[in-house]
Amino acid sequence: MASSVLTRCVPAAVKLHRFSPSRSARRWLLSAAYTDTKVWEAREKDQQNLAVLASTMDKTYERNLPVSSLTVSRFIDNISCREEIDQAEYYLYKFRHSPNCWYLRDWTVHSWIRQCLKYGARQKALYTLKNKVQYGIFPDNFTFNLLIDPYIKEKDFKSACSVVEEVMLQEAFDLPSTQILSLYALGSYIATGPQLAVPEQQALGASLLLCGLTQDNTVGLNAQLLGNALLGKVEMLKGLHAVFKGMPLFWGHGYLGRALDIIERVAAASGDVKLSKDTLDFMNNLLQELSSASDSDTSGEESGDEEDKKKETVDEDDLAEQAKLPQYVNRFEELVSQLETQRKVDSASFQDLVTTLAQQNLAALEKPDLQQYESQVQAWESEKRQLIQREKEMLERAEQEKQERLAAKAAAQ
Repeated sequence: MASSVLTRCVPAAVKLHRFSPSRSARRWLLSAAYTDTKVWEAREKDQQNLAVLASTMDKTYERNLPVSSLTVSRFIDNISCREEIDQAEYYLYKFRHSPNCWYLRDWTVHSWIRQCLKYGARQKALYTLKNKVQYGIFPDNFTFNLLIDPYIKEKDFKSACSVVEEVMLQEAFDLPSTQILSLYALGSYIATGPQLAVPEQQALGASLLLCGLTQDNTVGLNAQLLGNALLGKVEMLKGLHAVFKGMPLFWGHGYLGRALDIIERVAAASGDVKLSKDTLDFMNNLLQELSSASDSDTSGEESGDEEDKKKETVDEDDLAEQAKLPQYVNRFEELVSQLETQRKVDSASFQDLVTTLAQQNLAALEKPDLQQYESQVQAWESEKRQLIQREKEMLERAEQEKQERLAAKAAAQ
């Protein structure tokens, strides 16, 4: 099964760590104007006593009555220290498990992330985001950007990719700035050479694939290739169900085949589109690893427990896909030879490519993002004022009805 391409490329023992970080890569990408809190802090202040709000919510829940989204919003907005972040987390959880759970306001989610960032509780923001079903934290693209950025600044690319994974799961790669930030985080994380468990390969592969699909350029094609390759590896080892479970992905066998389709598309394309050498090296190493695992499986005997476990996760279609591995290896060899002949192998690393994309495009994308954000804040403030007015009218009506009942009771006596 060995081939000239397989022997030319980097040995199988060298895996993801072949991606070497670019020394000139910027360690953060969003400007100070983008992350500035001036617009957000300029909102009308609704000063509240958190102790009173907490007492009110506790009594309301004790009576099995719903707490309003406006009350939760006020609590989040009036956080003033790190300890109050933990209190707010509790009330977000309680609200999510109440009859009013669907009415958590978008501005409350945004405020929660900003407060966590402000008071040094970034990991708390990430925790509630990862456990969004329990807390109702579904940010918009601008808020996602604010959370990704500080992780990039501190070179915590694994956590940055955890945020990108949530963007992927919500299928929220709407803003070009989010797409580029996400690709930068993904490329930087790959460059660190992480050792990935199968679920991590699934999440990283899906993030690379879906984010790569938003970019019709060299970076996008390299990301799609990496994503399909990682998902193809999971498919080969664990079956298609392990690829699709919990992910917004296409239910269809052949992720490695789709990775090779991308190489073929680049080979057939006109223009200067290329694939990165280390992306192709990664694909080569992955195929070598799968081939070695396949040879080991066929030469050894599985225990009864292992066979039963395999039957639970791998069906006939999965086995048929695994049998295609030698064809994929041969096809990869032919396609890489074509790319080399056509000089469509880029010596720049994937991280260098995403860094260049970010440096060339991200600054220009900030202005429309900020304009949209300012409009969004105004819309949120307008909606909040309407809720406050409605609350005031309801309280006045309730007080009036109370006085009428008291008057009627007094008249009856």
